[in-house]
Amino acid sequence: MTLLEAATKADELAQSGAERELATLRQEWDDEVEAAARSPDYRERAVAYRAVGLFRFRQKIELLRRGLDDDSPAARGSALVSVQLLSKGNPGVVNQMRPLLHTLATVDSNEAVRRLAIICLRNGSPQRETVVLLNGLAEDDEQEPELRNAARAVAADLRKRAGPKL
Repeated sequence: MTLLEAATKADELAQSGAERELATLRQEWDDEVEAAARSPDYRERAVAYRAVGLFRFRQKIELLRRGLDDDSPAARGSALVSVQLLSKGNPGVVNQMRPLLHTLATVDSNEAVRRLAIICLRNGSPQRETVVLLNGLAEDDEQEPELRNAARAVAADLRKRAGPKL
């Protein structure tokens, strides 16, 4: 079984609520995830960062942070997908990484990575600086339409969740 196959199995176990089996699978694959994240091959690093989310490895937030700084857009994107997975119903994950997500959303060289960072911000606590940043991106005519639309939608969602305090 490959790491990707094991991660897919872990995701199925997590979705079905089989916590004991998921914990066993996590334990079996922990070292492989770490090793793949250190690989010189960006494709292996991308699989490792994606596996963190599929395995629901909340204790590997620092590994994801390293993935967000990776040279490869594929690896950064995979890390962002895992951040999004881990932050559903748990805004602390996004809140811990908010400054890095802001940077990725505004200056990353890859448009898809920027959009993924914006989407991740949706799962964080509504904060004024994030809404201001997203509104700025949404109103910037020099940004791609998809990025502007994503920023507009996430900003609206955060404002709605915050209520009158934002």
